[in-house]
Amino acid sequence: MTDQRVHRLYRHFQELPFSMRTLFTGALLVVGLGYLFAMLYVFAAHAGADGRPGLSVADIKITYSGSDETTALESALRGPMSGMLPARDLEILLEWIRDGANKRSYAEGIEAIIITNCLSCHDGSNPHLSNLDGFENVQQVVAQDTGTDLYTLVRVSHIHLFGLTFIFFIIGFIFSHAYLRPIWLKSLIIATPFAGVIADVLGWYLTKVFTPFAWIVLIAGILNGLSFAIMWVVSMYQMWIYRVPEHLSARHGTAVDDNNTG
Repeated sequence: MTDQRVHRLYRHFQELPFSMRTLFTGALLVVGLGYLFAMLYVFAAHAGADGRPGLSVADIKITYSGSDETTALESALRGPMSGMLPARDLEILLEWIRDGANKRSYAEGIEAIIITNCLSCHDGSNPHLSNLDGFENVQQVVAQDTGTDLYTLVRVSHIHLFGLTFIFFIIGFIFSHAYLRPIWLKSLIIATPFAGVIADVLGWYLTKVFTPFAWIVLIAGILNGLSFAIMWVVSMYQMWIYRVPEHLSARHGTAVDDNNTG
């Protein structure tokens, strides 16, 4: 932090009115909580697809490209849907799928399990969820798993791109008031999540074609989370605890703490 040059338009957090810092703090708290829940959702939605606990590259490959060794229903039951039905019913369903998912066994007990545990959401009324009402519909999800379909990827892509752009713009704008040297490092931290979001979304489609691209999805997600955490922690710390360097506090001929009104 030896570079003391400061742009004439730059204002550190402690040069801002108290009310603006309060606004920034509220935004960081809410956005931070939202990002935490988003990470928990991603973990719950993708973890365990390969039959093992935790989120791995194999889970990402299965999610977007499918698997020769499993079906769409089995991937869901081992992953995001694993906690949606009793353990005994879950084991019966998985065993039925592994045994070939025949119609006779379906009528003898599987249908009742699906009606009890699944049809409240998967009755065909929601076009974004698999329809499990009747053997013919169930047959479609016990065929070979081909991963997330193209329609779903397109639908989720524009939501992901728009939503995360706004989130990282807000937190990046707040972080721009932090004092961090060298400047290139600060700029890199701000720019990284935008590149990460693009790489993440493109990685979904590429993984469908060539599964090693799942590494791009995983690495992009890690970089996004790391950048978010750095900007959040540095912003909160410098807003309320940090003592700014003397050359910065004295550049206007007055201490920055005097500018606390408003």
